[in-house]
Amino acid sequence: MRFLVKQKIFSFGDNFVIKDDHGNDRFIVKGKVFSLGDKLKIYDLMGQELFYIEQKLMRLLPQYTIYRSGQAVATVKKDFSFFKPRFSIWSVYGSYTIQGDFWGMNFSIIKNGRWVAQVSKKWLSFRDTYGVDIADDENYAFILALVIVIDQVLHDDNHNNI
Repeated sequence: MRFLVKQKIFSFGDNFVIKDDHGNDRFIVKGKVFSLGDKLKIYDLMGQELFYIEQKLMRLLPQYTIYRSGQAVATVKKDFSFFKPRFSIWSVYGSYTIQGDFWGMNFSIIKNGRWVAQVSKKWLSFRDTYGVDIADDENYAFILALVIVIDQVLHDDNHNNI
């Protein structure tokens, strides 16, 4: 399934809606405004929290933990690399890796050695806009949580990352 992730340019905090390829709202993302580190929640359209994303502070390289129902279900760590961004993920859903291109605009998400999602960021846009193609047998909200972490690490102006 294809999703479109557009962040609101003038929103206070990281608040935005994730739409499907038909333009229908599918998920709501709300960020905490005054907090140390990034803290975001992904909700379904009924307002039920699906995932909570929290940045771990005091790390050499960026690290995030993703929670579901108060339990840690994944840890996302940015790997040290010179040219292409790479991430390692521990997850209860399987073994994931994320590999990006030189510009940090396109990514492949790989689970247990097979492709599960492709992420493409729009060039020359006033707000961060991603097209995300996710394999039908994956947890859409979880994969979108991984995409949000990528965006926070690589494209959020509040970070100074390697």
